[in-house]
Amino acid sequence: MGTLRNVKIKTSSCKRILKELHSYEKEVDRESAKTADMKDKGADPYDLKQQENVLAESRMMIPDCHKRLEASLADLKGILAELEESGEKEGPEIDEARSTIAEVEKVIETSEA
Repeated sequence: MGTLRNVKIKTSSCKRILKELHSYEKEVDRESAKTADMKDKGADPYDLKQQENVLAESRMMIPDCHKRLEASLADLKGILAELEESGEKEGPEIDEARSTIAEVEKVIETSEA
């Protein structure tokens, strides 16, 4: 049975994972710039290899975040549908859940394109 508390928890979970995804995307940009800078300056091959490993690890986290975000979105949609079926269609938690769903779907669409 979906409750407002569950909707609030699932909404927060979606927001947290979305924030994490954006953080990893920024980290990949930073590390890419750092790697390119090291290549341009002719850095030590060992240091360059270590930096490339850091960049690769950051890149690996993005697909993982996408999977978790999609799963969290599905959970939120399910709880919200249960709640709406039971008669609750209005309220700040429900409005926030709907806006979060729209935001997450937009991020997922742009990443797939």
